[in-house]
Amino acid sequence: MSNLTSKYETFDRSRLIVKPLAERAHDLQLARWMSLEDQAPEFTHPQLSTIVDRLMAARERGAARILIMGAHVLRAGVNRHIIDLLERGLLTHVAMNGAGAIHDWEIARIGATTESVARYIRSGEFGLWTETGELNDIIREAAANGLGLGENVGRRIGASGFPHKDLSVYAAGYRLGIPVTVHVGIGYDILHEHPNCDGGAVGAASYRDFLVFAKSVENLEGGVVLSFGSAIMAPEVYLKALAMARNVAHQQGRIIRNFSTAVFDMVPIHGDIHKELPKTDPGYYFRPHKTILVRTVADGGESFYFCGDHRATFPALWRALRDRL
Repeated sequence: MSNLTSKYETFDRSRLIVKPLAERAHDLQLARWMSLEDQAPEFTHPQLSTIVDRLMAARERGAARILIMGAHVLRAGVNRHIIDLLERGLLTHVAMNGAGAIHDWEIARIGATTESVARYIRSGEFGLWTETGELNDIIREAAANGLGLGENVGRRIGASGFPHKDLSVYAAGYRLGIPVTVHVGIGYDILHEHPNCDGGAVGAASYRDFLVFAKSVENLEGGVVLSFGSAIMAPEVYLKALAMARNVAHQQGRIIRNFSTAVFDMVPIHGDIHKELPKTDPGYYFRPHKTILVRTVADGGESFYFCGDHRATFPALWRALRDRL
């Protein structure tokens, strides 16, 4: 055992006041979540049918069809569209950040989510809500039992009596045996404020999810990666997992280079999406462009970019796939 001790004091979380969700004002209510029949905002793009072709071909050959997404995609109200694609066998993996698990949990539990940061950061209440903090207990349980973070969230929601669990992407993934993984950055999520947060458990459960994700990427030859609304997590997690998968593939005499990537985001990309911008251009630092659209498909893959609001683009993709089926 080391005799080293830290020189620095830490924040004493026992001093925090954590309040029930019933006392929180929610920016997004149940009506935000569309049914499959609801009219979504219009979105058209000449290459949308091409990415549908690639997804259908990937399904035919049994290759990976991976959706990586930011939490704002859930806030766009498209949960049912994601779940329907899972049920139709069109997606083999969904990856989200920590906020995605939080929104999914709150929607399933109370049919509402999203607090006003501007309002609650002034009063020191932001993020400190009892029921949301229960996810920390689920994460600790996942780590103790060798489960992934997303896996146990989906298991717990599916087994719950939550009134809106039909909207849970995690529960749907668990029910269907399709990984829905969580890729956490420590300090990024409101869960990390809570006295019951165990950083070691967060790391263990989320790292298992990363290894599950990397396993899915091993099957990417001939497959498709869709990235919706994630400027940092999606390109970075995908990049490292692809490096691992290619390392092993090279040893086995296999290749992972003939696949398609598609980024759906709201950031305009100027110039050729298939070429990196110079470092003097601020757009160079938009990682989905250089990582997902350029670098990782440079030796045989292809890439596509769709610019638009997620409330329009995801239903448009879903409709195109439904019509093809």
